[in-house]
Amino acid sequence: MKIISSIKEKLSKLSFRTGVIVTLMCIPFYILSFAQMLLPISAGAKGVLWVVLFGLAKTFQYGGLTILGAEGVKRLKNWFKKRKAAGATNEQSE
Repeated sequence: MKIISSIKEKLSKLSFRTGVIVTLMCIPFYILSFAQMLLPISAGAKGVLWVVLFGLAKTFQYGGLTILGAEGVKRLKNWFKKRKAAGATNEQSE
């Protein structure tokens, strides 16, 4: 438990921007984890690739959320709300 607490403490000291970048890195790995199913390779290799790529996606997702913390997540939600409101305002004025 002490190791996990130490990692969490070190991650939480990173910047908001770093947290956003790390969180966004999960998207390509989610895409790759499912897109690799289209490759003409054995089912065993597909399973291994899926576990590795999906695991990386989850690692980036939870790592990024740990870096952001609760306040960072609130900050991102507010940013998306403002963008949505600005988009609705622009559509009404046209």
